[in-house]
Amino acid sequence: MKCLVNATRVAGLTGNLVPYHHARWQAFAQISGASCLMVELTNKDEFSVLEISQTERSDYERTTLFPQNLPSKLSPAKISRAVARALDQKRPSCVCLNGYASPLALGALDWCLCNQVPAIMMSESTAWDEPRKGWKEWLKSRVIRLCPSALVGGSPHADYMAQLGMPRERIFLGYDAVDNDYFELNTKKIRSRDLEIRKVHGLPENYFLASARFTPKKNLPRLVEAYAQYRKLCSSGIVPRDLVILGDGDGREALLALQSKLSLEKNVHLVGAKSYKDLPIYYGLASAFIHASTTEQWGLVVNEAMASGLPILVSNRCGCVPDLVREGVNGFTFDPYQVEDIAQKMLQLSTFESQHSTFGRASGEIIAKWSPQRFAEGLSKAIKVALSSPLPRSTWFNRALLWVLLHR
Repeated sequence: MKCLVNATRVAGLTGNLVPYHHARWQAFAQISGASCLMVELTNKDEFSVLEISQTERSDYERTTLFPQNLPSKLSPAKISRAVARALDQKRPSCVCLNGYASPLALGALDWCLCNQVPAIMMSESTAWDEPRKGWKEWLKSRVIRLCPSALVGGSPHADYMAQLGMPRERIFLGYDAVDNDYFELNTKKIRSRDLEIRKVHGLPENYFLASARFTPKKNLPRLVEAYAQYRKLCSSGIVPRDLVILGDGDGREALLALQSKLSLEKNVHLVGAKSYKDLPIYYGLASAFIHASTTEQWGLVVNEAMASGLPILVSNRCGCVPDLVREGVNGFTFDPYQVEDIAQKMLQLSTFESQHSTFGRASGEIIAKWSPQRFAEGLSKAIKVALSSPLPRSTWFNRALLWVLLHR
């Protein structure tokens, strides 16, 4: 792969550089041999506790536009000027955009147009992850036309990118990857000290694990209601598992009230948000993983659970489902709006307890094909196509379109 892009200076964009970004770009830098720059909007995030260790080895350069600034405090115009200055200094051969809507991506795309540098669109949007409006889709399609190639999450994301006008042969897969090795190796270490670590962290012997911010789309109240039904459905031959929920947010008080209303204080454990280094503890000691979002472009926590060797239950509204979930092989899907369906799938997985190791191995085998190495290979192909393609012209219409989108 190095022969494809090893003389290329590649810039990537992100709002906040967290461990899964690091794993992707580290793999790309090592496999491609390209000179890489990660342009980070800010190193401060209102929500994330996923920090990269200061001692972590990095084979790419990193620059932060607004250290210690919250993204919500920055104006689009200020972001656009800052990313243009950073790209002026580094003069990359191509720029990898983080979507088509953020000021960071739009500012970088404007810079690419002015300097005749190809831009690769990186996206995890699907046609159905939110309601679509004709005028918005038209605007997106105009932005997509300004990019010679794209790297997307999986098959439904490729379908949507093609729907927006990107030729199929210019779309590559692998955008949504996490550090599989980190979760696989560290959960094995945790399991080797199961009883000791379980006691230290007060974790139940068997539990479903959920990991999500406490926001409406994560559907946690409905998950807790379904869990209450699941307990009622368990027959005398099935011991119900507990439910452990990682995360935090504005919905915490409502979730605590629901927990109390359903008398689940002893069975539903709200353990708060955890740092990246602590995640393997919760994945490693879980019996299965459940993700109940009503809408999700991909769902990287599903990758983490699969790399940890867990059976999975995933909402059919998650973009990762077509590529990662195989019914009855590594888990099951459910309708996130149907409490009864969620409860039945929890019960169904509980009845397969003797097959959990088989389900878990299947998860590991499936997710191995969606690793940071796949990200690196897909991005290398997208860059090769972009560098050999005609570039869009910096017309008044294209510049005006980006200006309007930036200042909307």
